[in-house]
Amino acid sequence: MNIDEFKKEVIKLGINLTKEQLDKLEIYCDFLMEYNKHTNLTAIKTKEEIYLKHFYDSLTLIKVIDLTKENTLLDIGSGAGFPGMVLKIFFPNLHVYLVDSNNKKTKFLEALKNKINVDNLEVINNRLENITKDFLNSIDVVTARAVTNLTVLLELAIPLVKEKKYFIAMKGNVKEELNNSLYAIDVLKCKLIENKEFALPIDNSNRSLIVIQKKDKTNIKDVRPYEKIIKKPLQKKDK
Repeated sequence: MNIDEFKKEVIKLGINLTKEQLDKLEIYCDFLMEYNKHTNLTAIKTKEEIYLKHFYDSLTLIKVIDLTKENTLLDIGSGAGFPGMVLKIFFPNLHVYLVDSNNKKTKFLEALKNKINVDNLEVINNRLENITKDFLNSIDVVTARAVTNLTVLLELAIPLVKEKKYFIAMKGNVKEELNNSLYAIDVLKCKLIENKEFALPIDNSNRSLIVIQKKDKTNIKDVRPYEKIIKKPLQKKDK
């Protein structure tokens, strides 16, 4: 995806592009490609692929939610900043938290934050389960892009979400995985709002945006330890 193709497709998403946003993306792309020469941040290495599979793909979240009406966003396993950093560039109203346990990746994010000069963005070098108490019932939109099994991901993410607000998982082909997670959605006092399926432009790869709304607050005593979440995922027991 070249720059002109990117602009065209982003406008279709309903975003009015500014020169400042495009300039920040250009700095982002160049810095990512340079940094990736000595530190493995992403397998996607060309400018065209970065604009399609990282920048544009990150922005597709707005197909299912109006981020101009939200205040806080937390990105689980943000890696090199996708989708959280890209969304911050386009939605400066958001206070964004980028969470990743990989120190090399969070160092990149801190350097990038300074390079493109964004405020109200916090990079957190930690495992998600270690910050649950700090963010319990406090975030408007929690998202995760291509991160772990949905059933496990739900149990880690939902405690952070505010009552009546949203967890949105960004995945590829997810029908079986979503079906297996329906029990967990119910147990965690949530409801499935939508599974929006679409194809990326140009390469036509499949994408899914799974929108889960939290119906009630999470009590910290109901949050299981990470080891139990992994060993015994929330699944309906056979009679």
